[in-house]
Amino acid sequence: MTRRLKIAVVVVLGLAALTAVAYAVVTRTTRSWAERDLELRAQLAVTSARRGLSRAWRADDREALADVLADVTRDIRIMGAAACSPTGSSVATTESYPPSLPCSRLASRIPRSALGDATSLEPLHETTDIHGGSVHLSALPFRDGSSMLGFVVLVHDLSFVARRETAARTLLLAAFVVLAIAGAFLTWLAGRMARRDWTRELRRVLAGEEDRPEYAPLLRDVRELVSRMVVESDADATGGRWTPERLRAVMHQRMHGERLIVLANREPYVHQRDASGALTVLHPASGLVTALEPVMRACSGVWVAHGSGSADRETTDTSNRVRVPPGEESFLLRRVWLGEEQEQGYYYGFANEGLWPLCHLAHTRPTFRSDDWQHYRAVNRRFAEAVAEESDCDDPIVLVQDYHFALVPRMLREILPRATILSFWHIPWPNAERFGICPFREEILEGLLGSSILGFHTRQHCGNFLDSVDAYLESRVNRAEQTVVQHARETLVRPYPISIEWPPRLGPAVPSPTECRARVLDELRLPADALIGVGVDRLDYTKGIEERLLAVERLLEREPPLVGRFTFVQLAAPSRTRISRYRELDERVEALVTRINERFASGTYRAVVYLREHHEPDTVQRYYRAADVCYVSSLHDGMNLVAKEFVAARDDERGVLVLSHFTGAARELTEALIVNPYDIEEASGALSLALRMPSSEQALRIRAMRELLAELNVYRWAGRMLLDAERLRRRERLTGRISTSWQALAVER
Repeated sequence: MTRRLKIAVVVVLGLAALTAVAYAVVTRTTRSWAERDLELRAQLAVTSARRGLSRAWRADDREALADVLADVTRDIRIMGAAACSPTGSSVATTESYPPSLPCSRLASRIPRSALGDATSLEPLHETTDIHGGSVHLSALPFRDGSSMLGFVVLVHDLSFVARRETAARTLLLAAFVVLAIAGAFLTWLAGRMARRDWTRELRRVLAGEEDRPEYAPLLRDVRELVSRMVVESDADATGGRWTPERLRAVMHQRMHGERLIVLANREPYVHQRDASGALTVLHPASGLVTALEPVMRACSGVWVAHGSGSADRETTDTSNRVRVPPGEESFLLRRVWLGEEQEQGYYYGFANEGLWPLCHLAHTRPTFRSDDWQHYRAVNRRFAEAVAEESDCDDPIVLVQDYHFALVPRMLREILPRATILSFWHIPWPNAERFGICPFREEILEGLLGSSILGFHTRQHCGNFLDSVDAYLESRVNRAEQTVVQHARETLVRPYPISIEWPPRLGPAVPSPTECRARVLDELRLPADALIGVGVDRLDYTKGIEERLLAVERLLEREPPLVGRFTFVQLAAPSRTRISRYRELDERVEALVTRINERFASGTYRAVVYLREHHEPDTVQRYYRAADVCYVSSLHDGMNLVAKEFVAARDDERGVLVLSHFTGAARELTEALIVNPYDIEEASGALSLALRMPSSEQALRIRAMRELLAELNVYRWAGRMLLDAERLRRRERLTGRISTSWQALAVER
């Protein structure tokens, strides 16, 4: 229902209520006036006939008295008249007088004072019902001089009052219809005029003819929407859904075939030697890798990363490069080597004991050490130089990924001033007050502002970054345009919610959900009717693994029939084990799993199966497709791609996603069961609801989320950033040519 329609309905209902009140008032007033009129008419009629009534009454001439009463009833509104003695006996009546109103009945209702005291006589007036309708009765005491003769009764027909009320009701109804039509028309007219005035004023503001601060948020949204529409519509000739082919076409048509350089700490493929000495290739448990690897396969280019595998050095060439993926070899992987001390200070120290807890609201205190900071700066410099070495032109396109390389954009800008640098911060950005904890806040902000475009998952994180810049740097922040200008260079700050590839590359290679379920049941030695829950995470304190297991425990407490039937499988990849906070988490999770399993032990039944090891993507997919419910319980997360991976894996449209509302994914996957992971009762209730959800509802929810992922996939994420970068490059090149032309003209003059 539109706003104007709502207003019209409110107006009509108000008029209806007003009409109802008016009808009640008019009806009551009309009847009151009619009764008062009848009382006056009765007094006048008796007064006019007083001489004849008195003469006939004293002469006890009943026939003459009846004739006088008949003359009184010539008024069409008087049905009948009667003369009654003081004791209540009938003296005379007209032929039309109602027999149901005898004098004896009326005498008992007239106050005794009216019969005995000539100075205090009061008439009796009332409305009563008789056969045929309502009548008005007037009993008027009648005396001759000082002697009381009796009382005269006049009965008035009230049908004319009903006719008056009907006429009033018809008139009010007609007035209501006219007013309702007029009110609706005036509402429509006022809305149209207001919209015309608002549109005209908005156009003036958009054209820059007028500055209205109250329009700033709207203008920002309009400009961003227009910009996004221009980018999307101008992407290529075919348009439609983003695919690897469309992304590749954008790179060739709009970027003239330039290769993309991606900088990330984590490498997409790790070469290891196993215990037997055999060479294996592992896929890191990383959402960043999950998202970026399909983009690189589509665009080609170079991925610069830290070489951390035990066999990484022996698999690279003399330039520290290797083609990946194995067997496909669609892009280059450039590995950068770090010493033990550098890795400890840069990665484990500043990045993961400092920046990681600073940016996540997960109740862990950040630790900042000057030695770690020195290593962080040195390693960032080293990676910036490696990226510059991989560049084959003076204005390359570089995607700098995540909090490990906050200083690289500025350093790279110093080496390659014309480079188009896209930085993406994969974790949340804290509010300005919290970010102020960091003793190196100015250097980090300045480093990131070396970017051409700086991306975050959500608009809130963009706002937090702009607040931080505004609080701690001398710069010009334009919140309407979401830009920062520092050292005469502009950085665009934009939200780009990351996603996963679609359709999933592993889809055709992974067995059907039925086969996956049968295999998982066999591996875990579970009965055929078992219910399976799954969680997939790095072993990190931000993922809420402890809270998740407590919710499983509470579920089994509140629903005893599930004991022996429901098993929760936690796939946990070890992470950052050199940091004491992570080792402590590992110990607590192990203890919690043991306690829960001991509490609900029954034969071979385990309530929680804890698989603490690295899992390859096909294994993770198998558990996704076998599960009845997937619980993502992050306490704070930028996006969380596990939620999207689970939905993408369920092409059978079965299974339920229980999702923490502290994830970026909760803003998109609204058909999931959204919970507060800190609220164990709510989370366990959601798990219970998920296990009891009908298959038809599961299908509706999963289908809606899969349609969203198909549209908002990782190729769209990358395509939007690259198209924004291309437009920015085109504008900067044009500005540069204009500046050069003016300088040349000035020299000639």
